[in-house]
Amino acid sequence: DDPLHGQQEGRFFHGYYRCYCYLPLYIFSGEHLLCARLRTADKDASSGSVDELQRIVGQIRARWPKTRIIIRGDSGFCREAIMAWCEANDVGYVLGLARNQRLQRALGQEMEEARLACERTGEAARCFRDFRYRTRKSWSCERRVIGKAEYLPGKANPRFVVTSLSTGEADAKRLYEELYCARGEMENRIKEQQLGLFADRTSSATLRANQLRLYFSSFAYVLLHGLRRLGLTGTA
Repeated sequence: DDPLHGQQEGRFFHGYYRCYCYLPLYIFSGEHLLCARLRTADKDASSGSVDELQRIVGQIRARWPKTRIIIRGDSGFCREAIMAWCEANDVGYVLGLARNQRLQRALGQEMEEARLACERTGEAARCFRDFRYRTRKSWSCERRVIGKAEYLPGKANPRFVVTSLSTGEADAKRLYEELYCARGEMENRIKEQQLGLFADRTSSATLRANQLRLYFSSFAYVLLHGLRRLGLTGTA
């Protein structure tokens, strides 16, 4: 979230963040910034993602037509429109999936195994289940879901991921631990923008002017990333 402290255009209160804010949409490829789009907070977390993916994937394929593209995001981007677009355009995806009672029941046996292992060793224990799943209404088809059954001392910690990748491309453990969890590094790129390069200084009156401010911060990020990637490589 990008908190607002004035009467800027497009100012809305967001219940999750408990403040008036904008919701910028960032898309990165590793450390490369591909999109920084300012959005109002009265929209879904995934709003505008398909439009941006169409633009970015089209540009990548025009230059590197044989490159395999896989998108990764948290559960805020686990939406039928995004998954269906990926499936129709030969783009892979690994997306967080918000847990519910049906999913937790499906992971019940693995959670019990993890709990017993945790109680026996006193340390965190985890195991995985790979299964097919479909929501009652929102999904158009059945999809592959990975359930991480984890028990920490005194606390259950189940997590779920939905993916288009096959078991041959990645088994459940590798898909979650190596492919999905690496998404957390993207959070550091956002922090570099907002905390280090003032991407949250969206104090102009209009949304368009604040988008320009976000672009300036993004240009600064690209320049600093180029310096880090090219000029400072191999140095302390």
